[in-house]
Parts: sequence; structure tokens; C-alpha cells
Amino acid sequence: MDIEEIAKKEEIEEERLKRYIKEGKIVILKNINHDIEPVAVGKGVRVKVNANIGTSRSFIDLETEKEKARVAEKYGADTIMDLSTGGDLDKIRREIMKTVSIPIGTVPIYQAAEEQLKRKRAIVEMTEDDIFNAIEKHLKDGVDFITVHVGVTRETIKKLRERLCSVVSRGGSFLAAWMIHNEEENPLYRNFDYLLEMAKNFDAVLSLGDGLRPGCIKDATDFSQLSELYTLGKLVRRSREYGVQSMVEGPGHIPLDQIEANVLLEKKICDEAPFYVLGPIVTDVSLGYDHITGAIGGAMAALYGADFLCYVTPSEHLALPTVEDVKLGVIASRIAAHSVNLLRKKRSFEKDMSVARGRKLLNWKTQITHSIDPEFASSVRKERSGDMETCSMCGDLCAIKILREALK
Repeated sequence: MDIEEIAKKEEIEEERLKRYIKEGKIVILKNINHDIEPVAVGKGVRVKVNANIGTSRSFIDLETEKEKARVAEKYGADTIMDLSTGGDLDKIRREIMKTVSIPIGTVPIYQAAEEQLKRKRAIVEMTEDDIFNAIEKHLKDGVDFITVHVGVTRETIKKLRERLCSVVSRGGSFLAAWMIHNEEENPLYRNFDYLLEMAKNFDAVLSLGDGLRPGCIKDATDFSQLSELYTLGKLVRRSREYGVQSMVEGPGHIPLDQIEANVLLEKKICDEAPFYVLGPIVTDVSLGYDHITGAIGGAMAALYGADFLCYVTPSEHLALPTVEDVKLGVIASRIAAHSVNLLRKKRSFEKDMSVARGRKLLNWKTQITHSIDPEFASSVRKERSGDMETCSMCGDLCAIKILREALK
């Protein structure tokens, strides 16, 4: 790990970076078997963005998923998670890892469940070995971080019937159903030390999954969510004792007025472990536009201290994302992350200053070059304003042009 290079990229002092890594407040995403540049997530570094891709059992097309990965990386995703549940999962994962040069995360229990279904067996019949064999396979392949739903325990699922939307996490539902059917404790929780040993062997990061995240704003900040969070706090401390990097995944559907409290709770309960949030989704009515809803929640969560934004696409709650959905989701979450990073990092602020200087001079090339999606900005400019000095919105009534001439 090149601490000096990471510190330079993140605009953080080397000694502070080292201290935060040692304290578990920053994690470094890089499996020893994966030849990539490491990515830092956590306190004092830039807010990062993750893009989820992957097949479903009803739509399997490896080339499409590889294109999604390329597009996600092109438009600025810091990491990618392969959430595939259909097809040759080993081949899909390995091909995606070859396609991009950024950290990759997975949810190994998806593969354990899929292999059960291929054998014409119920998911609740999978064994502990099935789960841990999938984890080991992913880590050996070089996966940099894995989501493990270790906080879904017999205690934390006691009040699920009181929820409107019960469990919306696939991995969380697999384990909750498994525990109910087998009347046994979550194997990942019960054998957490074994899981730590596996992760340590590959210097992989454990992303402690929010299997009981709220799936609608009515369920936000309820017993199930908070009891899982308390459990994860204990497991964060156990991970640090063992020398394993961990971060905590968070909600989910959260109304605006609860986002700050949720972030502060995670930071307090989990001793400032990096916080990885899905969205948050701040309203349930925005089907088809949840990339916007997620960006609103993500910007607020990051402002209050969240470290890692999992993007949401326009297809969320509706369908498997297309390549275009991936692009829109990444851009929306990057805007959310950047809006907070420009308050923290000089380099991010300078990008805004470059656009502002270009705008003052009516220098369209400069504005477009430093925008978040130069290709789209350039196409709009070319199509609707052409060679005009100003834009077609104001034309000769351009405020900047009028004042510039008046001040000569």
C-alpha cells in the first residue's frame, strides 16, 4: 500500500491517514490478489461512489454487464459491486474484474443461494459450508470488499412482523428465512471469527450489511434497523481487535428529517467506522426517478458524515438497470458526492472555480471541460447554441455579456 500516494490523492496528511487506518476510521479497498490502485473510504478523505451492476435470473447477458462496468468507471464510479444472481456467476465476476481497474465488491451469499436453486433445492436448505465456500471463492478471485449480513440475528428479527415492508435486502431475507426455517442462529454471526480469519488472509474489507434496512420511510429508524446497527457496532470492534478492516452499510429509505440522526447514530455506535449508504431514498413515490431521490439523500448523508454512497438508478424498484440507467445513476451520485467534497477538498473546489471562471468569460470550452459530463454538455451546446458567443436561452440578453460591456 502506497500511503504517500493515497495521501496525496486524498489531500490528507500521511500521519493522519495512517492513524485513521489503524483506528479503523478509514478502510483501504484492495484485495492482495487484485492488481488495482487502492481506494480509501472513510474519515477525512473524499466521499466515494459505488455502482451496482449484475445479472438477474430473468436477464443474463455478460456483455451488457461488462458494458455497464465500463460506463460506471468512465463516468466516475470509485468502485463497482457485482450483484449477479443469474448465469455462470464465477465467469461473470471474473470477466467484470478484468473489464475495469477499480475495486470490486460482491455479496457471496447470492452465489450460495443461486447454487442451491440450480440443484433444485430451497435457499433455506443451504449449509454453513455453502455460504463460507462462496465467500472463500470470491476472496480468492480478488474481490476487494464483500457484503456480509452478520447483523441479521435471531434477536434482531423478532419484530419484523411489525414492519410495513418487512425485509427488502435479498441477503437479509435469505438469512432471516434460513434462521426461521432451521431455528438456528445466523451462521455468519455465529462463526464471525472464522469470517474474520478469511478476510484477513486476503486483506479484504468486510462490508457489514444492512440486511434489515428500512424498505419504506414508514419503517425508518425502527427496532429492527437499530437493533441490527447495535449488533454491527459490536462486530466492528471485534473486527478491529482481529486486525480486519470493516465498514458499515446503512439505510435505505429514510425521510429527510431522520438522515442526520441516522448518520450520527452509526458514527457513535460503530466508533466512526466508515458508513456506506444506499441512497438514502427520501420518499417512496419517485419510481423512475430514484436516482434523483437517492442523490438528495446521499448529499445530506455525506454532509453529516457518511463516507460512501451506493448509487441508485432510475430503474430502482422497477427493473434491472440498463447501461443508460447506470450512467445516470453514477452521475447523480457523483453530483451528490462532489457537492460535499467541494466543501472538504481544495481540488474539488477548484473544479467549480474553473467552471465559474469559464462562465464569466463566456468560455464554453472551459466550462464544458470541467463539467461532470462533458460529452452531454458539449452535445447540448452544439445542438442548441452552435457558434453563438452566448447561449440560446438569453442570446443578446445575456446578463454576463451586458455587464461586461457596461463595465468596459
